[in-house]
Amino acid sequence: MIYVIFYIKCQIYICCTLKQKQMKVSLKLLTLFTTLILFSCGGSDKKEESSYGKKAPIKTEKKEPASERIELSNKGVGPITSLDLGLVVDQDMAAHGKEIYGKMCTACHKADKKFIGPSPNGILERRSPEWVMNMILNPEQMVKEDPLAKDLLMEFNGAPMANQGLTKEDARAVLEYFRTLN
Repeated sequence: MIYVIFYIKCQIYICCTLKQKQMKVSLKLLTLFTTLILFSCGGSDKKEESSYGKKAPIKTEKKEPASERIELSNKGVGPITSLDLGLVVDQDMAAHGKEIYGKMCTACHKADKKFIGPSPNGILERRSPEWVMNMILNPEQMVKEDPLAKDLLMEFNGAPMANQGLTKEDARAVLEYFRTLN
């Protein structure tokens, strides 16, 4: 009888131990499957959006600002059709031009940076002398008819250059001063 009781207790113990092992294995498998499911559903951080009903983005070319564009063949619109600059800067004319520039132009132009209007620094590396002279002498017609002058007007928020009523000699002196700014 003791043997039977011992045998039954052993069977119960073995049975319980097997059930515990089965439960542990089942629990491990359940944990493994749950982990796999969570990771497979996670995906990346990128949000995928539906393109349904959305307009395609418009690609626009970034144009070089008119103030930085190089157009040496454009002579502009106005009375100056050709102009030869000497190889050496005429210092007396440049000094006179600096004086005129200081009185008439500095309200809108700074020699070393953009302001209300473009900087004249290095202007002759980007524009022909004729274009510069025509812009000084004839800004209204230049803004109406010259594509570059129109672009500059737009770049500088529609602020047109004022006609200062300079003579050709004064405008030429200002141009000579611009040659010293390079």
